[in-house]
Amino acid sequence: MKKYLFCFFAAICLIATGFETLQAKDQINAKKEGGKTMEIKSSSFKHEDMIPAKYTCDGQNISPPLSWSGAPEKTKSFALICDDPDAPAGIWVHWVIFDIPANVNSLPEKTSRQEEITGLGKNGKNTSKRYGYDGPCPPGGTHRYYFKLYALDTMLNLNAGLSKEDLLKAMKGHILTEAQLMGRYKR
Repeated sequence: MKKYLFCFFAAICLIATGFETLQAKDQINAKKEGGKTMEIKSSSFKHEDMIPAKYTCDGQNISPPLSWSGAPEKTKSFALICDDPDAPAGIWVHWVIFDIPANVNSLPEKTSRQEEITGLGKNGKNTSKRYGYDGPCPPGGTHRYYFKLYALDTMLNLNAGLSKEDLLKAMKGHILTEAQLMGRYKR
């Protein structure tokens, strides 16, 4: 009987692990109305590939170029959060930018770290309490960096300097769809 119980629980654990793996599989883009998708990509690296050192603390520490397409018609603004869920101290936020106008479909390489960027939106603060992008700088091992783009049905019209948590609260109920790009980096 013990043998059967052990096999039963082992099977349940394997099934649960497989289910979690399926859920954890990185989704590049989220579907929106009509079955279409919004996509985000970079000309510097592909989804799940290594981020070039140029965009990290080992290089120039500048933001990579990003572009997107397929936003819903009702989009009034975009917001972007880049974070690292593999950081030893918990999720490390590398970039928060919001109130990106709906007519904008890209962020250039080396996007300004100013609080407000004319025509491109407002920077929030990252975990280092700085405005703008701070690139990957893992203490060890390979880390994943998620660039999450949100299409919103409103312009938030909030002051620059929002944290990721404050931005997520402000976006609640306004997200039309989202897309993500994940890159990796190892020092």
